Amino acid sequence: MAAIRLGYDSYSVRALKWNALQHLDFAARHQLDAIQFSGLESYESLEPADLEKVKRRAGELGLRIDAGIGCICELSKSWNPSSGSARLVLEEGLNVAHAVGATVMRCFMGTQKDRYGDKPLDQLMERTVQNFRSVRSKALDLGVTIAIENHKDMQAEQMKQLIEESGTDFTGANLDVGNPLYLMEHPLTTIETLGPYTVTAHFRDTAVYEVPRGAAAQWTALGDGAVDMKELIAKFDQLCPRSSLHLEIITGRPPEILPYLEPDFWKTFQNMPARDFARFVALAKKGQPFTGHMVIEDYEGQPPAPEFKAALEYQQLHDLERSFEYAKQVLHIGLHSA
Repeated sequence: MAAIRLGYDSYSVRALKWNALQHLDFAARHQLDAIQFSGLESYESLEPADLEKVKRRAGELGLRIDAGIGCICELSKSWNPSSGSARLVLEEGLNVAHAVGATVMRCFMGTQKDRYGDKPLDQLMERTVQNFRSVRSKALDLGVTIAIENHKDMQAEQMKQLIEESGTDFTGANLDVGNPLYLMEHPLTTIETLGPYTVTAHFRDTAVYEVPRGAAAQWTALGDGAVDMKELIAKFDQLCPRSSLHLEIITGRPPEILPYLEPDFWKTFQNMPARDFARFVALAKKGQPFTGHMVIEDYEGQPPAPEFKAALEYQQLHDLERSFEYAKQVLHIGLHSA
């Protein structure tokens, strides 16, 4: 178990706005093995000389870099029209990944808004497959695997289908164990389905519990939620030998209701197997709301109130660092470099 490479996703401390070199030094201080730069904004500049500095520093510190970009589907509500085309975004991401020495590049198709949006999810998946295939030759030439994240848009079986249709010779999964719970999917189901395709991963805990309308979910630091993290780690160790394990700790957001007792909620879940839903409900029945201290001020697309900015910065750093300790002391991973 100690052989699992432990790292973190730079998004965990997004409020601090560190550049790549600052992240690398922070990871080294905590005796980690890897880091994921999940977006191009992580780099101080995309000039070749500056990217070479990042690659060189990672080599000096013995850290593996997993690179990343954002949305790569023009039909998604997350798509930025100023980006030009998905192919250009993918090509730039692949070039940057190669320049910093990464062999994996994370990206995502859409978000939860697309699952309940005005376009069928199958349509977005089809476009994403086309976009991936348009850069297949470049990905193979550079030796960089495109890793798509289950980003609260697709359940695991849909992700598996997309990866297989794109081509497993150059695409894989950025496995996230926090996002599935917002789609009523137990993270064990996600790992069992996507494990053989996984080349990079996000781990965090989640408080999941029953409410009158169904269930609620809220992301937490490791050890603060309802998920049996030891069970997840054991399954990850078994099924995901190619992947680093990055802590992507996201706290500061309110619980989200999953109203599965209301018929309208099931419109996009009609093909979900009953056994998978039952597994999720069993977890929710055992869970409890998070009752610790947490500043709720981290809303996507909306900056925190100035009065809460310092508290949010402290919380992100504090929750990430204590999750490092939980991973090492309780889950016994990342210990070979300690």
